[in-house]
Amino acid sequence: MAHRRDFAGRIVIVTGGGSGLGAAYARRFARAGAKLALLDLDLERAEPLRAGLERDGSECLALRCDVRDESACRVAIAAVLERFGGVDVLVNNAGITHRSAFVETETAVFRRVMDVNFFGSLHCTKAALPALLARRGLVIAVSSIAGVAPLYGRTGYAASKHAVQGLFSSLRSELAPHGVDVLIVCPGFTATGIATAALGGDGSVTSHPQSTVGALATPESVAEAVFRAASAGRSLLVLSAAGKAAFLLSRLWPALYDRLMAGSLRKELARSRDLR
Repeated sequence: MAHRRDFAGRIVIVTGGGSGLGAAYARRFARAGAKLALLDLDLERAEPLRAGLERDGSECLALRCDVRDESACRVAIAAVLERFGGVDVLVNNAGITHRSAFVETETAVFRRVMDVNFFGSLHCTKAALPALLARRGLVIAVSSIAGVAPLYGRTGYAASKHAVQGLFSSLRSELAPHGVDVLIVCPGFTATGIATAALGGDGSVTSHPQSTVGALATPESVAEAVFRAASAGRSLLVLSAAGKAAFLLSRLWPALYDRLMAGSLRKELARSRDLR
């Protein structure tokens, strides 16, 4: 059974913590009195956030970490342990996406997306697990609606998030007897930089506009919902009305879901071809 939690004085690690959803998670946990460790590939992006959180009275550490590199993850977690003495929460948030048809997407793009989204979460969890076990901590795995339902034009992204779902739902059953909880979060379309940094089929950053389904969530609203779910000891959080509808429809009427979803997003790839 998952535990209700109070995060005052707890040590929270956020990967991809320098901007977007990661920064929003960090700010929300900081407001609850947590101590923060921000892991990000771009330290120059994380440092201003660290400085701001410390000005507001929070203890915070910012570290450069490429989550694709298992040894770098071990080094970063060791630095957190040296500074704070433990880990209570690991938020596996670092992620990238692509927007391109499967037939036009190079295999290297699939590998890169999987390396960040799946193996990055695996590497950090492996490195932090002894500390999490010692303090009966919490792992938060940031998946996506694409982890529980198909998503047109993002086969590699959906595959990586389905893998995240499989890994952490299975890990939950292994860790439950040891007092470590796992919360899987499935946000929908959110107003962050992940869309503007999406890869195209050749691995370059896309230039065509993103199509979305439903209203864009704000990072702050997502972070608040995740914080509340973590506090309440929930194991799964599916966000947004459109996301909940996709979750249910893809299971109850998969053919109808595929038709509606593809109709909403197909024009996005047509625009990308027009720009060539």
